[in-house]
Amino acid sequence: MSIKRALRAVLFMVLAVGLIGCDAGVEPQSSASPETAFQDESSYRAFLGKLYGGLVLTGQDGPAGNPDLELIDEGFSQYVRAYWQLQELPTDEAVLAWGDEGIQPLNEQQWTPDNPFVEAMYNRIFFQASMANEFLRQTTEAKLNERGVAEDMRQRIQQFRAEARFLRALSYWHGVDLFGGMPIVTEEDEIGLQSPTPNTREEVFNFVEQELLDIEARLPAPGSAEYGRADQAAVWMVLSKLYLNAEVYVGEARYEDVVTYTDKIIGSGYELADEYMHNFKADNHTSPEIIFAVPQDGEQTRTFGGTTFLGHAAIGGGTMSAGTYGFGGGWWGLRTTSNVVGRYPTDSTDVDARAIFFTQGQSKEIGSLTEFTDGYALPKYQNITTEGEAGANSTFPDTDYPMFRLADAYLMYAEAVARGAGNGSMSKAVGLVNDLRERAYGDQSGTITSGELTPEFVLDERSRELIWEGHRRSDLIRSNQFTENGTWAGKGGDIDGTTTPGFRDLYPIPESQLQVNDNLEQNPGYDGS
Repeated sequence: MSIKRALRAVLFMVLAVGLIGCDAGVEPQSSASPETAFQDESSYRAFLGKLYGGLVLTGQDGPAGNPDLELIDEGFSQYVRAYWQLQELPTDEAVLAWGDEGIQPLNEQQWTPDNPFVEAMYNRIFFQASMANEFLRQTTEAKLNERGVAEDMRQRIQQFRAEARFLRALSYWHGVDLFGGMPIVTEEDEIGLQSPTPNTREEVFNFVEQELLDIEARLPAPGSAEYGRADQAAVWMVLSKLYLNAEVYVGEARYEDVVTYTDKIIGSGYELADEYMHNFKADNHTSPEIIFAVPQDGEQTRTFGGTTFLGHAAIGGGTMSAGTYGFGGGWWGLRTTSNVVGRYPTDSTDVDARAIFFTQGQSKEIGSLTEFTDGYALPKYQNITTEGEAGANSTFPDTDYPMFRLADAYLMYAEAVARGAGNGSMSKAVGLVNDLRERAYGDQSGTITSGELTPEFVLDERSRELIWEGHRRSDLIRSNQFTENGTWAGKGGDIDGTTTPGFRDLYPIPESQLQVNDNLEQNPGYDGS
């Protein structure tokens, strides 16, 4: 049974092992013990399923009702939704019309340390780390000897342990990117004895790097893992992301390392999908391009985050039919800015397939952040298959969230070369970009030359190719255009847009965490917020 189909069946595991304690600030709610939970060897796979499920599910009862995290609407707390909002809403790529507490400050880059969405993401990172830590505690050689686990199962558990470490490293990379320094909590830390002490951004960077390098050979070869689980190419993607942003994270350019690892990905057997939109439809699990996905399923993995949110929230308006995209209704929320629209060709004879705008009844310019018809809609995530069939459920889509795909590796390679990586090939970089543009245009009308391949061009091309995939904030920061440079509708609290201070390149440590852990220090700039 695939991870995608098994997730709903394993929700009990997180509470059965009583794993949270002080790691994530959430009290366990079960009296079950590891001794009873692991009597059946299938529980190890079930627990691993919960680790993967932590990226998509929000609690023990499905979409809502018994949440992992308190203090915020359960759908709002979903991992992908929380991460996506922090990466996209403060940028030129997306605005959200709703008036829920904390949303408009994200649109405007005016958040404070008590923003509930910032808090949700911070807690999700530690929730994932806590689950991974407990899995690792429960799968040591000593524990397996105590339980008399069979040798063939022990071999599988070694791979499971590498996957748990990958998922923990993935979340800590998100932490490095969003918050900078934060406590590194591992399986070696005892639960509940003391509040964790913070680590510097460089220390967390080094931890993530070393973990990924250590587990690389312990994971399946690229393309050979069960769908929805990590393979070596997923490790290489996170390493590439880490190195691409290393100058921001630790003050050291690592572009040659980007070339090394993206080159591995490009030569690993993954292929571009024939059609761009194949990556965002209800059967995108069949796309040869997706390296690591967060699976969703209308019957098995119901959540109000992920592509449920991304699909429904992009639909609304009197002329926009939700049924066209496989949904039962729209949520009247997400749209994009004129900055994004202006990056695509305006000539009707030169159509970019990635310009998935719905314009009827929508204005190009945004006069109000809270008016859904201000700004073009962008129905990118669709609950219909490539054959036009609707997903199994009109509320909860079958569309998986493509966290990493091959096109991103192409563009990371190209950017590293454009930034001077000496071990890369300019002709190869141009060829990779042109492969993407030929798919987008259907011919060679959009191809570029080596003289056009600059970091500025790649930044714009990443927005065209990867729009609404959770990369834009990091891309803008790396290009020094997120805060002090660059403006768009709503930024800085001005509907026309204004610059913001550079300290907002990092999110604040949530106030709730500072109150319960005296060891933590607030990120610079937020002490007076």
